[in-house]
Amino acid sequence: MVATAGIIIIGDEILTGRTSDLNINWIAKELNLIGVRLKEARVIPDEKKIIINSIKSFKQKFTYVFTCGGIGPTHDDITTESVADALSLELEKNEEAMKRLKKHYSNTKIEFNEARQKMAVIPIGAKLIDNAVSAAPGFNIDNLFVFAGVPRIMQSMFDSIKGNLIGGKIIFDKTLTCDLGEGVIAKSLEEIENKYKNLKIGSYPYFKPEGYGTSLVLRSEKKETTLSATADLIKIIHKKGGNTYFLD
Repeated sequence: MVATAGIIIIGDEILTGRTSDLNINWIAKELNLIGVRLKEARVIPDEKKIIINSIKSFKQKFTYVFTCGGIGPTHDDITTESVADALSLELEKNEEAMKRLKKHYSNTKIEFNEARQKMAVIPIGAKLIDNAVSAAPGFNIDNLFVFAGVPRIMQSMFDSIKGNLIGGKIIFDKTLTCDLGEGVIAKSLEEIENKYKNLKIGSYPYFKPEGYGTSLVLRSEKKETTLSATADLIKIIHKKGGNTYFLD
């Protein structure tokens, strides 16, 4: 069975363009390394109904669901309460989370006030996800992992749970670029895909001041398939008068 994943990025700041999302790309790469297929990534606003519906939908569709954002101390951080409502769970001020946060703030000049204590409130029965950067934990319920939105903190949280994820066959990929237009090699790409079972080729044309060309990504569950198909493609490109350059 193929392990799948969905990512939900939560935050008005992403949708308005004030903040650029870095989390989808990073998580996708980490999942590839353990054989988990990212099937969908969704960016949604800080709106409770949308968060609830997205969580319910993703939990049913995917082996693993990751949310990023909305678990901080401010009024618009509503992910935790939305998760609780989506799963029909009560919230509590978690004792272990409070202990971690008290210890963290005791070493600073920042007051551990009621707003910051909000970060210790999680659904009853949830497992804490370690946060080596700022102490405030994420949490895990069934196949749902709730992370912070700040990339460095999210990465720390993901690293702490990565060993618990069960993946499948790892996808082997090879990326190369050539100085031929996509239209010149389109037919050849189709022929190579048909030749090799379970091979996928992504074609991405580019245009730069010094010229144009096409970047190509070959992916397969079998390393030998990826390498053999790449060799075939290089021969075809050279035969057509093009040059190739590896990007990885």
